[in-house]
Amino acid sequence: MADNSSGAGLLGADAYSPAEIQEKVEKLGVKKARMPFLPEFMLSIVAGGSIGLGGMFFIIVLADPTLGFAFQRLLGGAVFSLGLALVLIGGAELFTGNCLIVMAWCNKQIRTGELLKNWTIVWFGNLVGALGLVLLLYMAHFADLNNRNASAAILTLAAGKMTPDAMTIFVKGILCNVLVCLAVWLAYAGRTVADKMAGMILPVAAFVAAGFEHCVANMLFLPMAWLLVETGHVPAGLDVSVITLANIVHNIIPATLGNIVGGAGFVGLIYWLIYRKGLGGLTPLGHAQEQIPSAGEARLKSQ
Repeated sequence: MADNSSGAGLLGADAYSPAEIQEKVEKLGVKKARMPFLPEFMLSIVAGGSIGLGGMFFIIVLADPTLGFAFQRLLGGAVFSLGLALVLIGGAELFTGNCLIVMAWCNKQIRTGELLKNWTIVWFGNLVGALGLVLLLYMAHFADLNNRNASAAILTLAAGKMTPDAMTIFVKGILCNVLVCLAVWLAYAGRTVADKMAGMILPVAAFVAAGFEHCVANMLFLPMAWLLVETGHVPAGLDVSVITLANIVHNIIPATLGNIVGGAGFVGLIYWLIYRKGLGGLTPLGHAQEQIPSAGEARLKSQ
């Protein structure tokens, strides 16, 4: 009889089992939390730009008013997955995906300060990358595509994101990062580029189609809309009074907090409770902790 202890027999020869994904996420969490500042920040900039490129692709779909609502949202969500593919396959540090670092924190493999430091550096790096892409797209006259329908799409999308109250944005942020972190989880099950792409597309398409709030994507959409307003690139008949710097903050902060709750709480913590706390994990926790010393212990051993 074949040994199916790894889950390969049930999930297919090329797939990691959920328990293997849990252990992989924990190990990656430690590595991410202790990455030196320079590569961490630069990889965060790359991720901000990568998600922005997915957002750019999404806007192109929104710029075609002849498409039906459901088809437009489904197609737009599918092409938006370019951003997460660039992050996970190309290699980058994305704030929303890094909410899964909480699994290593629950194991006490990393300290609270290391967790918060990673989130802070990555969030600001993502912001720099997204804003850099905003400037490049503006200089490339991206908003002029399809007889300036791209501009109308950006402005309409941004206004819709700034209008809801903070609680609504917060809840949409939770739902968004539940799906994003599930996309990351499914991508980690794959061993090839095709596997990873297949795993991530539908969860990403679902959150985009539903209009949920991804703080990093909004770092592209909202500043781009504001820049268009400030430079007078507003098609006739559009009410853009809601697109202000204050309303950008009104969206980004609740979306960020919701993303943390959705990714760290509803995905990372839940899977940790199931596969580590409940089932014990593939590697005994004490042994795993002994293999990964704290930063201070590593320095002492090297002296």
